[in-house]
Amino acid sequence: MLRHREFRLLFAGQAFSVLGDRLVTVAMPFAVLSLPGGSASDVGLVLGANVLALGLFVLIGGVVGDRVPRQRTMLASDAVRFLVQAITATLLLTDQATVALLVATQFVYGAAEAFFRPALVGLIPQVVQRGEEQAANALITLSMNVSMVLGPTLAGVLVATTGAGATVAFDALTFVISGLTLMRLRPRAAAPSEGETFRQQLVGGFVEVRTRSWVVATLVLFSAYHALVLPGIYVLGPKIAEDERGGAGAWGIISSGFGLGAVLGSLIALRWRPRHPGVAIALLLTVASAQALIVSSPLPTLAVAALEAVTGVCVSIGFTLWETALQQHIPSGAQSRVSAFDHLVSVALMPVGYAVMGPLAETLGYREAGLLATVVSAAVGLAVVAVPGQRRLTAVPVPGRSRSDSGERDEVDQVV
Repeated sequence: MLRHREFRLLFAGQAFSVLGDRLVTVAMPFAVLSLPGGSASDVGLVLGANVLALGLFVLIGGVVGDRVPRQRTMLASDAVRFLVQAITATLLLTDQATVALLVATQFVYGAAEAFFRPALVGLIPQVVQRGEEQAANALITLSMNVSMVLGPTLAGVLVATTGAGATVAFDALTFVISGLTLMRLRPRAAAPSEGETFRQQLVGGFVEVRTRSWVVATLVLFSAYHALVLPGIYVLGPKIAEDERGGAGAWGIISSGFGLGAVLGSLIALRWRPRHPGVAIALLLTVASAQALIVSSPLPTLAVAALEAVTGVCVSIGFTLWETALQQHIPSGAQSRVSAFDHLVSVALMPVGYAVMGPLAETLGYREAGLLATVVSAAVGLAVVAVPGQRRLTAVPVPGRSRSDSGERDEVDQVV
C-alpha cells in the first residue's frame, strides 16, 4: 500500500497525529489534577467536554465532508486543533490554566475532531485503488494500535520529565505534521455535490443508512458494544484489578494484552479478506462482547490478558472490515455522512453506559454485571448474523488478484 504516494503521505501524517492523541489521553488527566483543587470530577468534566462536542457536531461534520473537498475539511480541522492544543499548552506552562478554560478548549477540540473523522473515512478511497481500501484501513488502524501500546509509556515518561503542558505542546506539533502531509496530497476528485441544501444532504445521509439493512444492523450491534461492553471493561475491570489482582499494575498488563492483540489484528486484516464481511463483522464483535465477562472473571491476570489479546484481534479486524464496507458499498458522495452516523451512535450511548454500569454492578454484583453486558451484546451480535442484508454483503476483489488466487482465503473463511 505504501507504494502509493498519496496514501503514503496520508499514512505518515496520521501516524504522527494519533501518537499525539494517545499522549494527551494520559497527559490531560494529570494536567487537570495538577491544578489547585483539581479532582477526579474535574477530569471527567474536561474529558467529557471533548466527547460531548464530538457527539453534537459529528453529523454536521459528515455533511461538510461530503459537500466540501475532504482534504480541505481535514486541513481546517488540523489547523483548529493545533491552535487549541497550543493555547492549552501555553495555559499549562504559564500556570494560567483553570478547569473552566480547559473545558472550553477541549470542547472546541472535540468539535474540530467531529469534522475530521468522517472526512478521513471518505478520503481513503480517493487515494487508493478500488479493492485496496481494506489494506489502507488496516495500516491506519495499525498505527493507531501501535500508538495505543507505546503511547501510555511514552506519555508517562514525558509527563514525568517535562510536564503535562509540554506533552500537550508535542501533540500540537503533530497536527502541523499532519497538515503538511495533507497540503501535499493530490487525491482523486470525489463525486460532485448535486446542489442539495445542507438539510437535504443531512436527511439524505439518514436515508443512505436507513435503506441498507446491513448498515442499520451493524450500527445496532455497535450501539450494544459501546453502551454495555466498553463501560463494563472500564468500570468493572479496574475495580476488580484493584480489589483482587494487586492494583494498577495488573490492569496495565491486561490493557497491554488487548493492545498487542489489536496490533496483531491489524496485521491479519492486511491480508485476510473474508468473502462475506457482514457476517465476519457480526461474529467478530460477538466474540469481542466477551470482554466485559473476561475482565470481571476470577481468572489469573495473565489468563485475562491472553483472552483480552484474542478480543483485541477481533475488534481490530471487525472495525477495519466495517470501514472498508462503508467505503466500498456506500456511494462516494455519501460516505462521510454515513460514517458520521456511525460515530454518533458510538459516542452517544457511551455516557449512558458509564452512568448505568456502576449502579448496576453495585446492585447485581460486579461479575454478574459483566456477564449481563456480555450476554446481551453477544445476543445482539448473533441476531445481526441472521439479517439477510448482512449475509448478502460481499467483498470487492483486490486489483490484480485472479479468482484462482482465492483458495487460501476460502480455507480461512471455512475455519472462521
